Amino acid sequence: MTSSFGLSFLDRTLRTTAIVFLIMLPFGIYYFGVYPALAAYSGGIWGMINLIFISALVRSAIRPDGADKNRSIILALIKFPLLYSSGYFLLTIDKFSPVHLLIGFSAIMVVLVLKAFGRLILSLDEEKAEQSKLGKVH
Repeated sequence: MTSSFGLSFLDRTLRTTAIVFLIMLPFGIYYFGVYPALAAYSGGIWGMINLIFISALVRSAIRPDGADKNRSIILALIKFPLLYSSGYFLLTIDKFSPVHLLIGFSAIMVVLVLKAFGRLILSLDEEKAEQSKLGKVH
């Protein structure tokens, strides 16, 4: 189970979230208006960039051969000012509601939960475990 929920799971989740946002943007503009849809889309992009930086920080800080301290510090010095300043900028736009930004920002977590739940329901991880056991026996 650990191999399918590794860092590649985050990469697949980022791709799925990007596709969901690209599909939903025109429908959001049509049904909710330009600014609410753009606010949710901007919040989603903000959340995706946050997850990309968190993933890079984890990959550089938690490694079998020791942490890459220089890379971790550089990533942290880029991530925190960049995301906080962009979040502040998004919140100061009068046409963007904080609720719509929050909807977009939390959408990536919804995609994560749904992907994990789908893997659990379809028992994809158990099939991989059984196939690897059968491969080791022969």
